[in-house]
Amino acid sequence: MSQHVFKRAGFLAATVGIAGLLGTGIASAHVTANVYGSQPTKGGYAAIVFRVPSEEKDPITTTKVAVDFKADYGIGSVRTKPVPGWTAQVTKSKLPTPITKDNGTQITEAVTSVTWTAQPGSELKATDYQEFSVSFGPLPTTVDEVEFPAHQTYSDGKVVDWNQPTPANGEEPEHPTPSVKLAAKAAGDGDGDHAAMVATTGEHTEATAATSDNTARWLGGAGLLVGAIGLGVGAGATIRARKATAKPGGNS
Repeated sequence: MSQHVFKRAGFLAATVGIAGLLGTGIASAHVTANVYGSQPTKGGYAAIVFRVPSEEKDPITTTKVAVDFKADYGIGSVRTKPVPGWTAQVTKSKLPTPITKDNGTQITEAVTSVTWTAQPGSELKATDYQEFSVSFGPLPTTVDEVEFPAHQTYSDGKVVDWNQPTPANGEEPEHPTPSVKLAAKAAGDGDGDHAAMVATTGEHTEATAATSDNTARWLGGAGLLVGAIGLGVGAGATIRARKATAKPGGNS
């Protein structure tokens, strides 16, 4: 293959790589709702991480982030993970009509928002982002996706609303609503999901670390075994070589 072909291939690979990085940068500039671990199921509990980047130029900073929970979801409880330098406030509102969950529980007050406010010195600068973790439920059973309109407040008073729905053609709007798809409820699912979800944040990190550690140990053990076999083979070859050298000449 000619050097010209190699150069063209390298140029195309670099172009694709740069395009991918740019695409990632654009996507990551949105406020998003992310799931680490199992997908939440209808009627179960969810552990979600809201990722918030600060987009304004210095010296403007992000000072507050509010996430709306639709009242008709009937979310009865929310737990937040402490974020250093930020305070969290959960707001509940009385429902005009109680919502009865699958397990028979009646929800008369539902969570309608969670607001995180930065303490002085902890605001998000232009190059910063922060993750705000929550666990909550029970989830509704009548929708395939839950949406969380978000509102990002900057130090100059500007408020950016992340509340635009994605149209039928799938083209992403300028300020899309953070959302999470729900998996179908499996037989036997129930409140047992709560215990798994309460520890929302960090559990995915611990699980990943444990998996990586086990993999590393396995690979390390395999490496030692291969090394031992290699030493054995090498030693055997050396002994055979010495015997072969000694036979023709007799004792030296």
